This record gives sequence, C-alpha cells and structure tokens, in this order.
Amino acid sequence: MSNTSSPIISTSDLIKFNDEKNLIIIDASGSNQAKENYLTKHLKGALFMDLNTQLADIKNDLSDGGRHPLPAVEVFAELLGSYGISEKSQVVIYDEKNGSNAAARLWWMLAAAGHEKVYVLDGGLEAAALAGYPLSSGQESATPVVPYPFTTWKLPQAGIEEVQTVSENDEYLVIDVRDNARYLGITEPIDLIAGHIPGAVNVPFSGNLDEKQNFLSPELLRAKYETLFAGKPAEKIIVHCGSGVTACHTLLALAHAGLAVPKLYVGSWSEWSRNGKKIATGA
Repeated sequence: MSNTSSPIISTSDLIKFNDEKNLIIIDASGSNQAKENYLTKHLKGALFMDLNTQLADIKNDLSDGGRHPLPAVEVFAELLGSYGISEKSQVVIYDEKNGSNAAARLWWMLAAAGHEKVYVLDGGLEAAALAGYPLSSGQESATPVVPYPFTTWKLPQAGIEEVQTVSENDEYLVIDVRDNARYLGITEPIDLIAGHIPGAVNVPFSGNLDEKQNFLSPELLRAKYETLFAGKPAEKIIVHCGSGVTACHTLLALAHAGLAVPKLYVGSWSEWSRNGKKIATGA
C-alpha cells in the first residue's frame, strides 16, 4: 500500500495502512463546528488540524492573500513536526465532506512541502464509519519530531498580477471551480462582490465526484480534463476558487487522474474581488 500511485485511497486501503508504523491520520474538517465534531467523533488515532488557524494565515486585510492565504513555510514546517510528521510518515487525511474539501488543501500543502506519502480518504469520515472503521472521541496526542525539512513550496502557484496578465490570453487557461451561480454573478454568499475573473472558465469542483460523492475514476477525470486543457501544458493553467481551498479539490482530482498539477491561485476570488480588478458576470 505504501507505493500506491494515486493520492486518493479507499477505506479498505486505509485498513491496510494500519500495518504501517509511521501512519498518521489527520482530520482536517473545515466547518465552524469542526473541532467540536472531532472531539465527539473521529477516526481512531486521528489528529485534528484547523483550516483557519493552522492551514492558513488569515489577515485582517483580506485584499492581501484572500480569505485563506498560506502560512509561512517555517510555520508550516513547525506544525508538521509538532504532529509527528516526518519524511517517513504515511499521512492519510480526511474531512467531514464526503467528497473532501479542507482535506484537499492539506494534501496540496504537504505535497508542496515535498512529502510523497500523503493521501486523501475517498468518502471521508462517513464512508469510513459506514465501512466499520473504528471511531473514537476526545483529543488524540501526537509525538512531536523536528520541523519538517523544507524551505519553499514545491508545487506551482500564481499571484494576482500573473492571473491578471494571462486571464484573457487564449494561450492560457484560468479555471474557476466555484459553483455556476457564483461564477455567473447571480449570487455571492461569502465575498463582497459577485462575478468572476474575466476570461476564466467555470468547471465546478463538484464535477469531480460521482452521485455518491466519491471521486470519479482516474480514467474519467483524465478524459474530462484533457479535453478541457486542449493540449495546454500545466504551467499555462491556473486553478482558483473563492479562497484557495476548494481549488485544491480539483488539483487533487488532476493528480488522481495522473495529470501534472497546474498552478494554484491561493488568493482566488476573495483577493481578486477586493483589489479593484476587472470583474465579469454572465456566461
């Protein structure tokens, strides 16, 4: 199991992982009640990571990096060490969303730190519970190790100025993974202004999932995205969402499909819409 090529694993895979002495399970649920829910019920042995306080460095001014900017590299390295995560660790992440959300963000961060053995549990907590995986409650404790040895994010990113430069260039592709109503500017439940980045195409992340909220097969995902990309290389593709979290769901799906991971625009719509940039609505 330690050599699995896909970053998406099933509950049966996780059960096999239990034989690994370096297994670390992370509950990365991102709801407002996530910590309370974790203390009530989580996968046995799982540690909790908080989206807002540990997987992001949220600032008072959201125009600088949006709603979930990345923490500093050294801060994330310290965090990983405090959770006992080393280069030898087998890390399995899940959240309360059957199809994953905050778990995908942590997957991206670990992969961007250079960690190879990191996986997201397909179906999340609910799927594992239904499959009979043992549950627990209360706070689990970690055995800290030294800070994780990395000094720069290794997966590609795009900043707001790069997005502005290429968004209406046909040689590039900017993908907005929010739901269609937000993209069209019909509604905006979170950020201040409705609409989308001019030139961006809307490919909602929900399309990565089947009717049971499990990830589509690598073959189906590959066919879908290769058609969309139309031969464009990963370095000319930028993926964003509202705040740089849900975009990671699509990046995870692409890795699951065996495709190169494009650039992540971490600031996403929450940053773009607060900086006086051009805004489009409609199709």
